[in-house]
Amino acid sequence: MSLFEQIEPLLLQVQKPARYIGGEMGSIMKNKDDIKARFAFCFPDRYDVGMSNLGMKILYSCINERPEYWCERVFAPDTDFEQLMRKHGVPLYALESLDPITDFDFIGFTIGYELCYTNILNMLDLAGIPVMQKDRGEQIFPIVCAGGSCCCNPEPLADFIDIFFLGEGEELDLEVMDLYVKMKAAGATRSEFLRAAAQIQGVYVPSLYDVTYNPDGTVQAVTPKDGAPATVRKRIIENFDKCYAPDDFVVPFAEIVHDRAVTEVLRGCLRGCRFCQAGFLYRPFRERSPETICSQARTLIDNTGYDELSLCSLSTSDHSQIEQMMDGLLTFTENEHINLSLPSLRVDNFSTGLMNRLRRVRSSGLTFAPEAGTQRLRDVINKNVTEEELMRTCRIAFNAGQTSVKLYFMMGLPTETDDDIRGIIELAQRVVDMYYSMEKRGKGKPVQISCSVATFVPKPFTPFEFHPQDTREMIAHKQKILEEAVSGHKRIRASWHFPDTSILEAVLAKGDRRLCQVIYGAWKRGCVFDAWSEHFRYDLWLEAFEAAGLNVEFYANRPRSYDEVFPWDHIDYYVSKAFLIRENEKAKQAQTTPHCRLQCSACGVTKVTGHACFEKAQE
Repeated sequence: MSLFEQIEPLLLQVQKPARYIGGEMGSIMKNKDDIKARFAFCFPDRYDVGMSNLGMKILYSCINERPEYWCERVFAPDTDFEQLMRKHGVPLYALESLDPITDFDFIGFTIGYELCYTNILNMLDLAGIPVMQKDRGEQIFPIVCAGGSCCCNPEPLADFIDIFFLGEGEELDLEVMDLYVKMKAAGATRSEFLRAAAQIQGVYVPSLYDVTYNPDGTVQAVTPKDGAPATVRKRIIENFDKCYAPDDFVVPFAEIVHDRAVTEVLRGCLRGCRFCQAGFLYRPFRERSPETICSQARTLIDNTGYDELSLCSLSTSDHSQIEQMMDGLLTFTENEHINLSLPSLRVDNFSTGLMNRLRRVRSSGLTFAPEAGTQRLRDVINKNVTEEELMRTCRIAFNAGQTSVKLYFMMGLPTETDDDIRGIIELAQRVVDMYYSMEKRGKGKPVQISCSVATFVPKPFTPFEFHPQDTREMIAHKQKILEEAVSGHKRIRASWHFPDTSILEAVLAKGDRRLCQVIYGAWKRGCVFDAWSEHFRYDLWLEAFEAAGLNVEFYANRPRSYDEVFPWDHIDYYVSKAFLIRENEKAKQAQTTPHCRLQCSACGVTKVTGHACFEKAQE
């Protein structure tokens, strides 16, 4: 019986069977006889989430551009289908060929969120692949690899992954596959391949490093062996304007989280917000030219048939030619009624001209991120946004007919006080008051300000990596203050989340290699889909910590000294630790640092790249 014949009768018993059948428009089929290496691109969450991931779209197309390689998609089956798969002996399979992923040369995970770690173990187990790297023997395939933002600290997954890809993968993934094909043909073993791959910039092989610990539980040293480099530096694409970008996407049968065409307008960020890991991980700042962006967007719309286009970046309005870019995009989106979405807009460079351009298409609501309710705390985090700029931006939106604005904030930021929490609602109320003071506001249209307040998670490679996270009790106290502050405000809504997922996120983000046994223990106790509230079991995670002789507080709630050896100190993302220390000291004094176009902050990037990080698209 073929795998399809096994799967087909099971699909009628699950929700959203279209997640599991493949065959979508734009999916790539190849003749297996012509293939030298197969790559199972695994997303450790549901199809609905994974199909929205731009990184997966890019690398799927990039690998498949090579005729001798075949990249296929794999997603975590939801619990209903997983139960049926295990009951009927159906292994985890790829959507294009419906082949078990044990038939593949590479099983690659993209990891963008710490709470998907148990899903990685679950997918390996469902495929019939040993979860522990040490148990996979010397057969060269399959190689279990991982990339994505969470891999900046790969240590909590070190026992499960053969190879980590650090940084940008458009060139790196193919270099590793080329090496693999060559060594497989020569009869190399898994160990021989891993030692050779470790010499490629951007490749981290955790089994080639030994970790020792001090009596207090902190890391003493990370020591390479078998010729592995002492420091592993990430890979970047220098000429971003000319680097690979897909001209087609797989168009899903079922609705997904972000069901639209997406084009990447810039990579990196020049702002230096001290809480933002992505802003430091993706340095240097690089732009695509308006001509390239418009051409790629036009092609994607034509090939996929989408009627919505989103511009992807960390800070879209920081593009140095945003108005030219918008004018180019509007030449076809306006005429063809394409909804144009611009997330990641900055308060301090939002203009009337940009607002007028947005009004010409069916744009989505406007969202801005002051991040903190008081100017003092915004200076601590180096947001470089003033209340006057926020008011000016909201006034522009209101003048254009908008009556609702969403504001993003965080609680638990370093140096935060109760007054800073109350300041969130006080700031929102001043926006409301400003709306009703405007003569040209829409008559009879009430304003609505939505405040979304997340719990701050200190992350590696940020100036706040030295800071503890607020305890559960501290977070609960601040949420109570927020609840009391918003009470009675008819035009303001505030939302926040239960803090346990944020606490676990902080633990896994800043953890060391000993957390592998905690993750394994949590998975064995039944933890999967931890990012989903209906599945999250914090009590089982605490049991796993206790069984491993570790505790949450050690990783999440203690301050870290500048001279402590961090679990990720042997990983180089171009931003120096000396810079992070300087920025941390400035944060304590509520001193700001200008963004990179105004003044180079000597973060370390230019020393590596040899040129300014805010250069426009290269010729």
